[in-house]
Amino acid sequence: MFRIIILPKAKSDIKDAAEWYNTQKQGLGKRFTNEVRSKVQYAAKNPHAVSIRYDETRCVVFETFPYMAHFVIDEDNRTILIVAVYHTSLNPNQWKNR
Repeated sequence: MFRIIILPKAKSDIKDAAEWYNTQKQGLGKRFTNEVRSKVQYAAKNPHAVSIRYDETRCVVFETFPYMAHFVIDEDNRTILIVAVYHTSLNPNQWKNR
C-alpha cells in the first residue's frame, strides 16, 4: 500500500465541499468525507488501477458525489499525493494552475 499525502489545497477542497453539502442536508458532508476516505484508500491500495487523465495525474471517480480525487504517484517514496478533490463539472484547468 502507498502512503497518502493530501496537499493543503486538496484538504481545502474537501472541507469546502463537506461544508456545502452540510448546508444542503445535515450529515451529508460526513457522507461526502467518508466517500473521499474510501476512494483515497482505494487509490493507495491500487494506484496503477486508476486511469491517467492529465499528464501524470490520475483521477479516481466518486460513486455518490460528482467529484474526482486527482493524484500523482511518487514511486520512489511509495506515496500518492492528492493534489485536488474537484467537482466534475468544473474546468480541470483551474486546479492545474494552483
